[in-house]
Amino acid sequence: MAEFGLSVQDVDTELPSPARIYDYWLGGSHNFAADRVVGERAAAAMPTLRAAIMANRAFLHRMVAHLVAQCRITQFLDLGSGIPTVGNVHEIAQRIDPEARVVYVDIDQVAVAHGRQLLADNPRAVAILADLRRPETVLRHPQVRTTLDLDRPVAVLMNAVLHFIPDSEGPDAIVAAYAAALAPGSYLALSHAAPDLDHPTEQAGMIDNYQQSTGVQFIHRTPEQLAAWLVGLDIQPPGIVLVNQWRPDSEEAPAPILRTYGLLARKPVTSLGAGPATEA
Repeated sequence: MAEFGLSVQDVDTELPSPARIYDYWLGGSHNFAADRVVGERAAAAMPTLRAAIMANRAFLHRMVAHLVAQCRITQFLDLGSGIPTVGNVHEIAQRIDPEARVVYVDIDQVAVAHGRQLLADNPRAVAILADLRRPETVLRHPQVRTTLDLDRPVAVLMNAVLHFIPDSEGPDAIVAAYAAALAPGSYLALSHAAPDLDHPTEQAGMIDNYQQSTGVQFIHRTPEQLAAWLVGLDIQPPGIVLVNQWRPDSEEAPAPILRTYGLLARKPVTSLGAGPATEA
């Protein structure tokens, strides 16, 4: 992996990583034994966990397809993108519009190294090593600037990542900073874990073990808390709903899953706003 400008030789394979655990839950192969142990333990403690993970991935697929096909968005900034696996953002977007451009952002060296390897022959998609908690650093990154035109509408994706950011690090301010920097007509999509009122004891035990194993905090938040982060943005229909209820492909009643909410919000276009409402 060093040929892609990143050295992962110093990665502690005994320390479970959220990105690699998520990759394991999705059926990926870029994970280590320590990641699989934590992933299995969590799935055993919370029987609906795997269904929630797959539902969240399907939500991302539907979201990207909707943004390209219906909202005419062809630029994506995927924050906390994780390890590449089947059905990545660029695959969904470029299948609909081959000109779509994607920047993947992650703080995990393994995730970014694999991303760069996957995208080596794709001139319209890149993976960068950066901390999404530093919006100015991300938005000023040379590869962000050369891949995306930030003067035109962009979709910022925060899929299953903000629940790793505690209140003390200002997730509301992080969301606001990205929204403020985007052109009018841009979109912000996110999904976030929430308290499971049906399995509170199981969920609490799973999260406690996950945090102790990874050293990473995991914070559940309610739809009302998410809505408070989106002041100044227009939440699009169907609102803040369970991810398997967001524009589902089928009219069948969704199966019960671990509580994960998803939403799409749009930065309004005013008469004085610069930039078009949609991609040309």
